[in-house]
Amino acid sequence: MATERRRQIVLGVLLVVLVFVLYRAVTYQPTPGSPGTSSGTRPSSNGRARTAGRLTEPPATAPDVHLRALDDERPEPIEGDRNLFRFKPKPPPPPPPAPPPIVRAAPPIVPTGPPPLPPIPLKFIGIVEETMQSKRYAAFVDSTGHTFRGAEGDVVAGQYRVLKIGAESIEMAYLDGRGRQTIRLSGS
Repeated sequence: MATERRRQIVLGVLLVVLVFVLYRAVTYQPTPGSPGTSSGTRPSSNGRARTAGRLTEPPATAPDVHLRALDDERPEPIEGDRNLFRFKPKPPPPPPPAPPPIVRAAPPIVPTGPPPLPPIPLKFIGIVEETMQSKRYAAFVDSTGHTFRGAEGDVVAGQYRVLKIGAESIEMAYLDGRGRQTIRLSGS
């Protein structure tokens, strides 16, 4: 079994080599002066030479160079400020920029009346429901860690009133009704 496989591999390699050799033989074009080319080619009537049954172009001739013209005298440039890439005279310089208009700043708007109330410093941490009385309480914590609870309309911490308890937020205000604020369950 292994010898049969080796034979197939060797035959495959030989087939690839044979195809390559045939391809090179068909596309081979000898260069002038290489061995195997005849030096006695006869040009045809249209100026092309025939080599081994193929037509080739005649070698290109060098262009005619007038070396004596290089020694002739050349005229001097007319202007001292000559620029080959400029075709028009220089444009006149632009006029100076106009001075910017004077803009007077409006005086800052000063709020009138009392300063706004500070935000309520409590964090809403949850809802407690009492099933017997079907009452909902909001749970709060202040910055010192004291906890408070209050139902809608209750006074919390002696200075805030719970206005409405929602699913994820509550509404609170100061006792006098000013400074209404919504506090989300996340505590902000």
